[in-house]
Amino acid sequence: MCQVGEDYGDPAPEVPLPPRPGLQSRERKCVKCKEGLPMVVIRAGDAFCRDCFKAFYVHKFRAVLGKNRLIFPGEKVLLAWSGGPSSSSMVWQVLEGLSRDSAKRLRFVPGVVYVDEGAACGQSLEDRAKTLAEMKLILQTVGFPWHIVALEEVFSLPPSVLRCFTQEPSGTKGAYKAAVDSFLQQQHAPPQGEEQPSQSGTQDLQSPAVLPTAAQTEAQPPTAAQTEALSRLFDSVKTLTAKEELLQTLRTHLILHVARTHGYSKVMMGDSCTRLAIKLMTNLALGRGAFLAWDTGFSDERHGDVVVVRPMRDHTLKEVAFYNRLFAVPSVFTPAIDTKAPEKASIHRLMEAFMLRLQAQFPSVVSTVYRTSEKLVKAPRDSSADGPPGARCLLCMCTLDIDTADSATAFGAQTSHLSPTQPPTPPAEAPTTPCCSAGVGRAQGCCRGAGPCGRGDPRARVIEQLCYGCRVNMKDLPSLDPLPPYILTEAQLRSQRAWALQEMQEYLVEDSDDEAQTGDT
Repeated sequence: MCQVGEDYGDPAPEVPLPPRPGLQSRERKCVKCKEGLPMVVIRAGDAFCRDCFKAFYVHKFRAVLGKNRLIFPGEKVLLAWSGGPSSSSMVWQVLEGLSRDSAKRLRFVPGVVYVDEGAACGQSLEDRAKTLAEMKLILQTVGFPWHIVALEEVFSLPPSVLRCFTQEPSGTKGAYKAAVDSFLQQQHAPPQGEEQPSQSGTQDLQSPAVLPTAAQTEAQPPTAAQTEALSRLFDSVKTLTAKEELLQTLRTHLILHVARTHGYSKVMMGDSCTRLAIKLMTNLALGRGAFLAWDTGFSDERHGDVVVVRPMRDHTLKEVAFYNRLFAVPSVFTPAIDTKAPEKASIHRLMEAFMLRLQAQFPSVVSTVYRTSEKLVKAPRDSSADGPPGARCLLCMCTLDIDTADSATAFGAQTSHLSPTQPPTPPAEAPTTPCCSAGVGRAQGCCRGAGPCGRGDPRARVIEQLCYGCRVNMKDLPSLDPLPPYILTEAQLRSQRAWALQEMQEYLVEDSDDEAQTGDT
């Protein structure tokens, strides 16, 4: 439209330009002490100086441990260290918390475990040796007892690693306070004539230098057969999503075995707030929504005698990066199984890119998802699962979330691995030889029949002992032969135990209602 001759009034008055961001940041002071010059901006308006940021960071770590009160004085705690920023910062927090200069010293006995995953990630022997040398140098500087294990050791794990052992109740807050008072009395007790023997699991933690160094264990280098078997296992998996889930499962089993072997009752993971938010969304996409409280909460008691805790869950990746940079926290970069993978290569990579992109545009996304995870309750399932009471998944060791064969969840999990054009395989006929009889070419006590050892198909015997999420991932593994022996052995033992219980139920005499009421009175 033509605007000639139109009168728009007087021109707008000149407004002074806003000050440049550089000049404004120079005049800004720390939001905590109001004196120091800010060096770190965590969020909009939250500028901290160096000392205040360190106090803020350390307080977060101590507050999480103090609020939950799960780690008792003198308890052995295993720190799962991968060499990354979050786990390295966690180890550094524990190291500073045990020093004499700490205001409120930590009172547990730490140890560090590192799992070498180079074979699963395609690293050469030279690169793996170089990474291990860097890891050992940092571990020797820290001074904690350390344990280095290779991922190939999963082929020598016992089947008992997949069993949940009962745990004694930790007690109430009064019990925790009594344990702290008893520990302090032992630490400050004056010597009486001769030196008193120290109690088991309790050591003098005046400084990290007095921690035992004889517990440093390094497993023997894996054999070529074990490395080849591990490579064959991961090469047989079709998708990167299933590879990442399998790697996480095997890593957890190995850390659990190390903790039980060396007497650790707690395991600390270095999962940050950002990583847990991504994990929550990823597990929802993988069909593990029933176990979000265990997978993302502060504590995970699914293993019974060993409890997994996540003390870094209040720290974002941005805070971790700033802290490691300002205070020179050493870390080692190790390529992961999804390194250099495209964004849509797996559900994990896609969800990570989605969350980080949203976080860049809306800074409160990660905190909102994280706060949602804190509201999840670890409630047991009321419905009876298909199997014995308390049946757990063979891989993730969570309670089975598939009820009956008629439910939609069970139908989807059982038929997702079948091709739409391929007819189902007919059931195998019963063998002519007696069940569980040792024969030529067979393992002792195994028949591969319809008896206690199997139900015609070994794959079906394993699949029925998995939760929905693990069943979906297992469909990307065409054959079960590359799996570690301890998984197949435990699956066979569970099938035999379930068959024996089913046979025994036929000979048990159930009490009537009148007899049950009489017994109760």
